[in-house]
Amino acid sequence: MTLAELQRHIRELYGSKDAARGLPGTFMWFMEEVGELSAALRNGTHEERVLEFADVLAWLATLANGAGVELDEAMRLKYGQGCPGCQATPCTCGLIAKP
Repeated sequence: MTLAELQRHIRELYGSKDAARGLPGTFMWFMEEVGELSAALRNGTHEERVLEFADVLAWLATLANGAGVELDEAMRLKYGQGCPGCQATPCTCGLIAKP
């Protein structure tokens, strides 16, 4: 599934509920899922981590839909030419630099 397909799928599944909730409520759900992913990375099973990654990605797609942002376009613009910091692939930024 591509990013565009993911966004479309999430929009078809939950679009009306997401619109009614709005971005602030959606962001709160997204952050809750990030917290659950954090817990799964610390102490969860592989299956729990897989499911929490899916939840975080789905809620990110929901946020992007609500904000009118296409994730595939965002990734292409930010990372399509390599690292945003050094423009190299692979990144040659130092370990302390944030690309």
